[in-house]
Amino acid sequence: MNREVHVRFWERAGVKLPRATRLPLNRQSETFAREGIELDVSTMADWVGACTATLAPLTALIRAHVLAAGRIHGDDTTVPVLARGKTSTGRLWTYVRDDRPFGGPAPPAAVFHYSPDRRGEHPQRHLLAYAGILQADAYAGFQELYHPGRKPGPVTEAGCWAHGRRKLFELAQLTRAPLAAEAVRRIDAVFDAERTINGLLADQRLAVRQKHIAPLVAGLETWMRAARAKMSRHADVAKAMDYMLKRWDTFSRFTSDGRICLTNNAAERALRGVALGRKSWLFCGSDRGGDRAAAMYSLIVTAKLNDADPRAWLADVLRRINDHPVSRLHELLPWNWRKPAQDTAAAA
Repeated sequence: MNREVHVRFWERAGVKLPRATRLPLNRQSETFAREGIELDVSTMADWVGACTATLAPLTALIRAHVLAAGRIHGDDTTVPVLARGKTSTGRLWTYVRDDRPFGGPAPPAAVFHYSPDRRGEHPQRHLLAYAGILQADAYAGFQELYHPGRKPGPVTEAGCWAHGRRKLFELAQLTRAPLAAEAVRRIDAVFDAERTINGLLADQRLAVRQKHIAPLVAGLETWMRAARAKMSRHADVAKAMDYMLKRWDTFSRFTSDGRICLTNNAAERALRGVALGRKSWLFCGSDRGGDRAAAMYSLIVTAKLNDADPRAWLADVLRRINDHPVSRLHELLPWNWRKPAQDTAAAA
């Protein structure tokens, strides 16, 4: 397939608007049919596959950029996959590099992977050569990454305070549990203090944390352990507290490293488009479709993180990539890309 077909496909039905990025191929096919253009879904799926293959070198560069970070965010979400007349549950995983909260100069980026299940071998493969900080939830499949004897080195776990707060907040709101409400109040005080240092350099964040925020965290731990000791292990509030107390080292780690964020929201935001998209496309047609979706999400989400219009960027890159020198492929990455002069002139 030549580059112009790639370009026309994405310009007509690819990523023009946020909703368009979630429009399933069968509905795109129906839209074309109403305009007198017969395009079979399988043909369009082949086009998407050709696009992901053409852009694979850029996806690889994005992946390398993400994994070169000292700290990344990781998360996953479900994706229904059609299998023998029924649907199975696959997963889309994302790893996000975003150094902006600690004033880092590196551009943000996100890489996605697909797997047919949620076994721990998948993140272990994704992060095979990574030995930095991983901000994530308490998913058991990550545990092998944290093993002290792991090669090339153990990944450092950093907990997500949003996850820790969530169940306590639900109990405070739904059952009016006073201990849950007090826990939320104390956690929110930490969040309020953190907002004042967002975007500062890592050493500046660390100085503020050690002086003002670490005492709040220490006070929360002392109070929470004392309150927990008076409760049955079967109590809902006790279980919610245990989620944090059993992992306190990972939750308090941000007080000793200015790069660590309080939450894993960067990864959750990256997955939001998948959650919204499921309502439109319902399922992937196959495992191969899941891999293609992961590749396209890597490209589109990274473009959005760098304030590049995904439609304009993809259309331009698909026109140029086959003739572009391999040694200069980095020029086509979203954070280096510049809108073509003719498009800028036309907009003016």
